[in-house]
Amino acid sequence: MENKENFFQSDNQILLLGNGGLGGKAKGLQFIDGFLKKNFRKEDFADFEVNIPKMVVLTTDVFDEFMETNDLYDIAYSNLPDNRIALAFQRANLPFFILGDLRKIATISKTPLAIRSSSNLEDAKFEPFACVYGTKMTPNNQLDIDERYNKLIEAIKYVYATTFFKAAKDYLAATSNKIENEKMAIIIQEVVGNKIDKNFYPHISGVARSYNFYPVFGANPENGIVSLAMGLGKTIVDGGVSWSYDPSLPRRNPPFKSIGHMLKESQIKYWSVNMENNSEYDPINETEFLKQNFFIEIEDQTILSKLVSTYNPRSDQIYPGLIKGGALILSFAPVLYASDIKFNNLIINLLWLAKKAYNSAVEIEFAVTLSKDVSIKPHRFGFLQVRPMVVSSEVIQVEDYEIRSDNVLVASEMVLGNGEIDDVYDVVYVKKESFTSENTHTIAKEIDRVNRYLLSEGRKCVLIGFGRWGTTDPLGGIPVNWNNISSAKVIVEMGLASMNSEMSQGSHFFHNITSFKVHYFSIPYGSSFSVDWDWLDACKVVKETNFIKHIITDKPLVIKTNGRKSKGVILKPDSSH
Repeated sequence: MENKENFFQSDNQILLLGNGGLGGKAKGLQFIDGFLKKNFRKEDFADFEVNIPKMVVLTTDVFDEFMETNDLYDIAYSNLPDNRIALAFQRANLPFFILGDLRKIATISKTPLAIRSSSNLEDAKFEPFACVYGTKMTPNNQLDIDERYNKLIEAIKYVYATTFFKAAKDYLAATSNKIENEKMAIIIQEVVGNKIDKNFYPHISGVARSYNFYPVFGANPENGIVSLAMGLGKTIVDGGVSWSYDPSLPRRNPPFKSIGHMLKESQIKYWSVNMENNSEYDPINETEFLKQNFFIEIEDQTILSKLVSTYNPRSDQIYPGLIKGGALILSFAPVLYASDIKFNNLIINLLWLAKKAYNSAVEIEFAVTLSKDVSIKPHRFGFLQVRPMVVSSEVIQVEDYEIRSDNVLVASEMVLGNGEIDDVYDVVYVKKESFTSENTHTIAKEIDRVNRYLLSEGRKCVLIGFGRWGTTDPLGGIPVNWNNISSAKVIVEMGLASMNSEMSQGSHFFHNITSFKVHYFSIPYGSSFSVDWDWLDACKVVKETNFIKHIITDKPLVIKTNGRKSKGVILKPDSSH
């Protein structure tokens, strides 16, 4: 391993501090780093610098010593609120043997830092723990080295604390794992990006999958799917608005109903690291040093010219690039359309390499900065994460007559998952007559309570709601985390006239769904498919609140999903099949 003193000036990308495990995320990056060095042909993409952003890994033995010497296990395993646990961790001391190295990192590193979790359980194929633990970013630009060092230490302690937050404990309860067996490594990684105005962020963040569970226009699922957002990847990770496209058809827009719908549903805000050093002190807040701004407020127009399209109301047409007098859309068309920027070809190549490396469908996360002159400085493509996906090969026949029959409870031709389920008796659904976007936070809490009850009983359910599940925008759907709905074996998403966004494909929420083999039905507003609400309302009620109802059937529902044809049906128990 590279000498610590020279690490940030070396060509090596990974440095280990400690003698323990690396955790799933760091191990995956170490593996793909070595694979790319041997297999990626730099000469094919000479205008890009492609690598893993430099990272230092605090191995799991550092975590063990931190927990033991500070006697933190009792409070960690307790049912105390997250903030109480986080504050206890902030008062604890990191092991002495790593403090000198952490100070060197704060002193030598010249960019903002992302402090990321890398637990033993993260990025497993069937129980991936995606987005369960915390990430915290620091600007790392304070003039006082002591302050930079202290902020780094606070961020490390915060990520350690998230190992024992309620969301993580609830998630573990839905798996075969125990909290006592979890160990946390930490990744300290340079943030890919540039300082623009008073913010630091990449021009583009993205998630790419080699398999697309929602192909449109008759696309081949093996073409994959790419979701792009301006700024930090938090937009995509949190299930926010992004631009999704088929990498085999980069010029084809997502299936918006109209130009007006495209203008309304495209990304308008982006996340960045706040470089002004005016953040309110809050060490147990993940977004302490982050900001969210409107992209149209960016002063440097050269940036926007690389990322937007412009709608001309006179011609009722959309044109790639920045044109004065029109409405702007973050479509990334200048990058996707340009023949001299092999951005999309690079993504296709990296997906192919990662798929080859894992011998599996894969999902990758990345961040990109674009250069004004590649003869002086190349574009930067930072490979942030890679993990295998679960794609079932089981052949399930779902016939047209089945999805149109009177025995249908739910049917859709936009489904995720594959297989047949015949052991679910419970249905939890949001009541259509009382649903409003103003009540989505309350609905999320009510669903969480029912979810905990089902988990305690060892039962699974069909979960039906409106808008996006897992969104962070309460106006776009129901803001649940995976741990709030982990008893669901089938999830149904209904569109409304006022809540009919395209489904997010880039978030960790969806990665969990695929890895846990949860079936996912999407029914857009205006679809010929619906839910038989009358039949549900006539079933035996287990629990009812103002906004949700939990019913149980005498016989199991019959659930059949053909993921390769994006077709699925939930049949009532009295149906024959």
